[in-house]
Amino acid sequence: MRYLKYLLSAFTLMLSVSAYSQTDSLLNLQQCVDIAIKNNLDVKRSELDMQTSRVYYNQARENLLPTLNGSVNHSISSGRDPFSNGSSSGSTTAADYSLNSDLVLFNGLSLQNSIRQTSLAYQAGKMDFQQAKDNITLNVITAYLQVQNNVDLLTQATAQVDVSKKQTERLNIMNKEGGVKPSEYYDVKGQLATDQVTYINAKNALALSKLNLLQLMNVPYKSNIQLQRLNAEQLPGKYVSTEDEVYNKALSDLALVKAATLRRQSAEKGVKAAKGSLFPTISIGGGVGTRYSSAARLTNFSDSSIVNTGTFVTSAGVRQPVSAVQYGSTKYAYFDQLRNSYNTQFNVGLRIPILNYFQNRNKIALAKIQLLDAQYTEQNTLVKLKQNVEQAYLNMTAAYERYSVVTDQVEAFAESFRIAEIRFNEGALNSVDYVVAKNNLDRANTSLITARYDYFIRTKILDYYQGRLSL
Repeated sequence: MRYLKYLLSAFTLMLSVSAYSQTDSLLNLQQCVDIAIKNNLDVKRSELDMQTSRVYYNQARENLLPTLNGSVNHSISSGRDPFSNGSSSGSTTAADYSLNSDLVLFNGLSLQNSIRQTSLAYQAGKMDFQQAKDNITLNVITAYLQVQNNVDLLTQATAQVDVSKKQTERLNIMNKEGGVKPSEYYDVKGQLATDQVTYINAKNALALSKLNLLQLMNVPYKSNIQLQRLNAEQLPGKYVSTEDEVYNKALSDLALVKAATLRRQSAEKGVKAAKGSLFPTISIGGGVGTRYSSAARLTNFSDSSIVNTGTFVTSAGVRQPVSAVQYGSTKYAYFDQLRNSYNTQFNVGLRIPILNYFQNRNKIALAKIQLLDAQYTEQNTLVKLKQNVEQAYLNMTAAYERYSVVTDQVEAFAESFRIAEIRFNEGALNSVDYVVAKNNLDRANTSLITARYDYFIRTKILDYYQGRLSL
């Protein structure tokens, strides 16, 4: 199942990269975000951190299981054999086999609190992963809108050049025929050069904004990459949420806040887990074992003889030799020894911590320090969140007001230029006033484009704080 999941993810990424690799590719905002999330190294590292937290959580749960260990030991020795308690002039081979198990019944709930601690840390890791994806999503949206902004500015600059070029061509003919003053012709020609410089700057700005977007996506730069235009209905109206609504929504939904809260809760469980080390530990265990020795022999009672031991005893003043019965022996078979040496054991243990270099006390002290650090981090996160929301909302409000004013300004300057152009074409207006009217309209149009996208970006930042980034 996990393999299938990875396969599907790889297939999705391959399709996205394949779409990008086309010469005349057209990417929409969702595709740009997907590619960036798949390729961004910060997101990948955050995912690894989350997986590491999951491993710690799994290990904490598995610590409740009993241990089971087997051992096999083969040896060669000389001298006295511990199996037969006899001496041997040669070498003796031996083997020991054992299987042991232990289970902790109670250790001050340290294991249970460790499970809760690592579980909360794992949940915090999930939130960090989501936060990393949200960050790259917001950055891509901002960069995408900046490209759109520069596309519109380039379109505006192109229109400016076209208007100036037509007027320059018209006045050039009239100047040759003596129909206008040479100064008026050169005024308009100079304005054409100014508009051409604006066009070059707009084209370079567009290329840089595309480069920035593709770098966020971590893909090679292509100057001919095309981005899908936003629909007119996607352009923003007045933002409806209040500042308090944005902040309260961020408190409950923003992954960054959730991660800080979960880490503080995890640190609280960490203190409880550390305090558990001060309690006695009760455990049970058991095991089975057997062994083999090449020095072990089987006694044959049917094959016996009386031999002189070489020692004497004195009885009633008479010295008498001592004899003994010597039995025959045969080799003790390997598997027979293992079967007959089989043994089992069961134990109940109580370990009381009394003095262990003050490790347990210091462990608790460190856990309390980590808890304080997590509390300060959570408080700092909330303070910065409040400040960032206030700043973002203020920027959005200013952007909307600027957008509204510039919209009215464009309408006024458009009408002014329309009248000025008619009068200039009829010879009732000099070139200086015409250039002034044209520049006023050009600047207003440029300001309107910039203000519209600036306001759009500001609204997306507020959407991000509320956990509702819409593509």
